Amino acid sequence: MPEAAQPALTAATIAMGLSAGLYFAFDVSVLPGLARGEDEAYLTAMHHINDAIENGLFGLVFLGAFLATGVAGGRLQRTGRRTAARWTWAALALYTAAVALTLRVNVPLNRRLAAASGPSATAGELAALRRAFTTRWTPSNAVRTLACTAALACLGRALASSRA
Repeated sequence: MPEAAQPALTAATIAMGLSAGLYFAFDVSVLPGLARGEDEAYLTAMHHINDAIENGLFGLVFLGAFLATGVAGGRLQRTGRRTAARWTWAALALYTAAVALTLRVNVPLNRRLAAASGPSATAGELAALRRAFTTRWTPSNAVRTLACTAALACLGRALASSRA
């Protein structure tokens, strides 16, 4: 692998793996676990999770996966590793779709949840809020999981083909 591309491709792969793992963990444990609880507990927990995830480390991984993948693709392209570059560009396209979905679906739902839930909400209002939230948030997260996992696989192929 060209020296210039290796650190970026390695960083992209690690960041993508962390992103795919985070979304997967939500799909297989966090969301099913929360689904077992009452509406108020579910909404409160999701609100706290959404608040907690907005931190520098998550931001570094979220943005870092995007930037490192783009840098790696450019460096691989410039050094003539076209097959590895194509896999990297495919990973970038998949991750861009996941980021776009996050910004268009998940973040607005998180903000609506934060604004709408409160101690004065009735049981019916909480149930409606939860239903409106989960019907879009849960499938969107599953798509993000698939996109990031596919992007991770593409980066794995890029790593393998860059060494050939």
